[in-house]
Amino acid sequence: MKAVKQLLRLTYINWVLMRHGLDEVVLATHLFRPVGFLAYLSPWRWFREKDVPRAVRIRRVLEDLGPIFIKFGQLLSTRRDLLPDDIALELARLQDNVPSFPSEQARQIVEKAYKKPLNELFAAFDAEPLASASIAQVHAAQLLSGEKVVVKIVRPGIESTIRSDLELLYTIAELAERYWQEAKRLRPLEVVAEYEKTIIDELDLMREAASASQLRRNFEDSALLYVPEVHWPLTRPNVMVMERISGTPVSDIKRLNKMGVDLKQLAENGVEIFFTQVFGHNFFHADMHPGNIFVSPEGQYIAVDFGIMGTLSPEDQRYLAGNFLAFFHRDYRKVAELHVESGWVPAGTRIDEFESAIRTVCEPIFDRPLQDISFGHLLLRLFQTARRFNMQVQPQLVLLQKTLLNIEGLGRQLYPELDLWQTAKPFLERWMSEQLGVRSLVKSLKDNSTFWTEKFPEMPQMLYDALKRHQPGQPVAQSAESFEQIRREIRRANQRTVKVVIGSVMIICAVLLLQGLADYAPVKWANAPVLTWMLGGLGALILVFAWPSHKD
Repeated sequence: MKAVKQLLRLTYINWVLMRHGLDEVVLATHLFRPVGFLAYLSPWRWFREKDVPRAVRIRRVLEDLGPIFIKFGQLLSTRRDLLPDDIALELARLQDNVPSFPSEQARQIVEKAYKKPLNELFAAFDAEPLASASIAQVHAAQLLSGEKVVVKIVRPGIESTIRSDLELLYTIAELAERYWQEAKRLRPLEVVAEYEKTIIDELDLMREAASASQLRRNFEDSALLYVPEVHWPLTRPNVMVMERISGTPVSDIKRLNKMGVDLKQLAENGVEIFFTQVFGHNFFHADMHPGNIFVSPEGQYIAVDFGIMGTLSPEDQRYLAGNFLAFFHRDYRKVAELHVESGWVPAGTRIDEFESAIRTVCEPIFDRPLQDISFGHLLLRLFQTARRFNMQVQPQLVLLQKTLLNIEGLGRQLYPELDLWQTAKPFLERWMSEQLGVRSLVKSLKDNSTFWTEKFPEMPQMLYDALKRHQPGQPVAQSAESFEQIRREIRRANQRTVKVVIGSVMIICAVLLLQGLADYAPVKWANAPVLTWMLGGLGALILVFAWPSHKD
């Protein structure tokens, strides 16, 4: 039965491809090139609309194939390192214009999730949805306590549809890897796997609720971003209840102007929010398009829809921050070196050639007015340039690129002269200092203090065992008495080590304290506080008793 459904779905996909004239794209591949002439004999070719650009035809195919393919097209629209510009721009026009499912079905899903009638859960529940998307739709409601909320409900039967279409996408990706020359670099299977992870995560509203709570906690004391509160007692895997917010859509510039919102500050705050999430919290909202962002009367951002969140590894964070700063300083050689160090381009790449290619892309852009410079598109052009050097696609950076483009586009819409460079530069310099400078060392010691406190007493024994194992010709003690003697000696050594550390620290503290008194409140040694002398004397006494005797 499953195979029959897959066959029917595949037949429908082929029919849609032919109807929009994409059969010639399929027949142009290496696998079907020998029978490519059949495209000219196809009857459907005689009746379809002429002179329609290929990018428009691809967009129409994805729209006809339904929500899963639409979302895949939206994801691909952010990957201009994968696609020609005309196709990427056309795919960016894809919208989730999905009809809502009946309100009676929504009511049944909610009552089944809670095992209670709707009137026992809510004082009011609007039958007409506020919004409808490919994965879920949202209804306004009111709790029995009087609080206004929104109820997000996953579409019925959507998971089976998604998994069925994902199997087809994997089949297409496997064929591409086998018969497409560019597949090794573009890694279509990994792109589909990343898409699968993203869209399957969107189905679990418990995960989305947890993401919302984490983001709310990250910005709890910040005036930059407000995140609605999740009502956990009423949240289930397919139903989520959140605080209902009221704000102005960030794309409604006229209304924001009437409210007296400082659009320049608002645009700069958006950039700061992005870099704070990526480099400060390493947890960022990866779907920050205008439909998910609102603005309060005080000019504070309000975020909704937390189905897609992103994180980066510490290595990717450092390499990205280093790349950004190198761009700011026009240090193109550093950019080239970072690409090689991170493994984004092959290790044998010639740095000087790669540097020259990067300079060719960047220099003309830096000389243009700020309002004409797009940092997101600059990165995309760099990725396109890196194709020549066999740069592999980095699936883990897909969400980051998408979010950066959204944020910059949003900022320029609010304030066309937004200087993203100067807004981001101080933040990144401070972050790099914290990661690589003295602050990083102090933070690392502080974070790992508990670990080292626990492990320090064991270190002498570990050192002793290592030396004992590597001592040539040394016989190994066999008797229990010998082992017990060794344990006693190690225990005494550990105790002496701890005493030496404590005594040394006390003496150092006493010296520092005396030095501070001499520098900031000059006094004679004889008049130094008694506590300082006691501290130093006690430390010296501990060292004396810690010193091994002849018996030891």
